[in-house]
Amino acid sequence: MDLDAYVAAHQGSWQRLDELSRRRSLSGAEADEILDLYQRVATHLSVIRSTAPDAGVIGYLSALLARARAKASGTRAMSLRDIATYFTRTLPAGLYRLRWWWIITMLSSFAAIGVVMWWMVSHPRIESSLASPSEIDQLVNNDFESYYSESAAGAFAFHVWTNNFWLAAVCIAFGVFCIPVVYILIDNVINVGVVGSMMISHDRGSLFFGLILPHGLLEMTCLFVSAAVGLKLFWTWVSPGARTRVQALAEEGRTALAIALGLVVLLLITGVIEAFVTPSALPTWARIGVGVAAEIGFLAYVFTLGRNAYLDGATGDLESESDRGYIAPVAA
Repeated sequence: MDLDAYVAAHQGSWQRLDELSRRRSLSGAEADEILDLYQRVATHLSVIRSTAPDAGVIGYLSALLARARAKASGTRAMSLRDIATYFTRTLPAGLYRLRWWWIITMLSSFAAIGVVMWWMVSHPRIESSLASPSEIDQLVNNDFESYYSESAAGAFAFHVWTNNFWLAAVCIAFGVFCIPVVYILIDNVINVGVVGSMMISHDRGSLFFGLILPHGLLEMTCLFVSAAVGLKLFWTWVSPGARTRVQALAEEGRTALAIALGLVVLLLITGVIEAFVTPSALPTWARIGVGVAAEIGFLAYVFTLGRNAYLDGATGDLESESDRGYIAPVAA
């Protein structure tokens, strides 16, 4: 086959397909035309590959067909409206729908932290078995407080943000296995409980709560939310209900991803508070007030905006059936 002659004969169709695939919108006639041209150009590509393979022409036609396919299938870029819908419907509705999962996780963890603190304060010998007197003195009189101010605030905020989101991501990504989530929760309970009991036992309780509460309320809430999402994925795998296991995991997985993206923003807020408010010269009541305000803001977001969106039909999953993928009916 004479490749040059073949290209010359069909170049008009290629250029027309290229033109249509670059337009912002298509009329009904143009939508039909782009589908017809797509099929013809796909045939041209197949002929060239089999009879006169030329890397340049094959690459051009492959890219042209990919762009035309995206245009014909309705692929679009995310708009400001999509972002607004996510923050006003998808995210808060998902958090509200899973509220009992993370509320129970949160209350159970706080209760467990309280038990660890009480037990260690009531049994001083446990403390001495964990660290030497000099190590405990270094922790309660220096290390705990200096941790929040020993690095530049901006770098510290980034470090805290990435570390906390890593924990949240592990909880969600490996939640279907359950054990990693339980391990992270237990580790958090023990760390907070042991350090808190040591600070309280050495009359540094006010310093402990003054430094931990400004950022810790929202920070730990984010951890409990991510853990609860992970545990929900595990339970969905164990008991999918009337849905098939694959369908149930797909639905809950999309909600988990939506919540994970929201946690990026929430944990950024906690990182900023931990870097700039926690070690600041503000009075203790003011620093704690910032933490309480952040936590109340989160709860108000979930139980007002989230509740309204949930009652309006949002669940945290993608709302468009074409975005979710069509589901074949199954017998109950």
